[in-house]
Amino acid sequence: MNKELRLAKLAEKMTDDPLLPLGESRLVFGEGDFDAEVMFIGEAPGFYEDREGRPFVGRAGKLLDKLIEEAGHQRREFYITNIIKRRPPNNRDPLPQEIESYKPYLEEQIEIISPKVVVALGRYAMDYFLPNGKISRDQGKIFWWRNILLMPLYHPAAALRRADLVNDILRGLKKISQLTREYNSLLKNKKGYAESETPKTREQPKLFS
Repeated sequence: MNKELRLAKLAEKMTDDPLLPLGESRLVFGEGDFDAEVMFIGEAPGFYEDREGRPFVGRAGKLLDKLIEEAGHQRREFYITNIIKRRPPNNRDPLPQEIESYKPYLEEQIEIISPKVVVALGRYAMDYFLPNGKISRDQGKIFWWRNILLMPLYHPAAALRRADLVNDILRGLKKISQLTREYNSLLKNKKGYAESETPKTREQPKLFS
């Protein structure tokens, strides 16, 4: 079964799951290249995402698109989704039980896409992979999460409130080409990690700092 069909079946399964919270909101499953080497994962859909059924289409999404282009890429090269697939009321922060409910679906989504790199946008996305992380300290750094290179970055919505964060996000996005290019070598030389290791992994060498 190809990736497109597997993802379609996963989205259908989510739609039919009566136990998933936030069912009054529209399912915003994700979009992009099914064979992408890089997967962007944010927090949750907002007003415009709920309206259009697509991730990152509001002001924060437009900023992200602009920065991706400035970094030498196009949005269509990547796969973009969120941890929570439906908008929380009034754009409030997702609750721990909501994140836990959506976790199996995100895990399967990541498995299907099978990226080399995950870019975690914002504190909640970072916490999912690095529960002991701190976004102000760890953004732009590179970690191993299982056999995937993980790079937390500030959420573009934060940069709309604080313009000084824009350059931090852009610097991180400019690392993507090197990360994908060097991935096989980094994986081959990875030492001291086990597949079952918890996400509080060590930072990669300063090559990507």
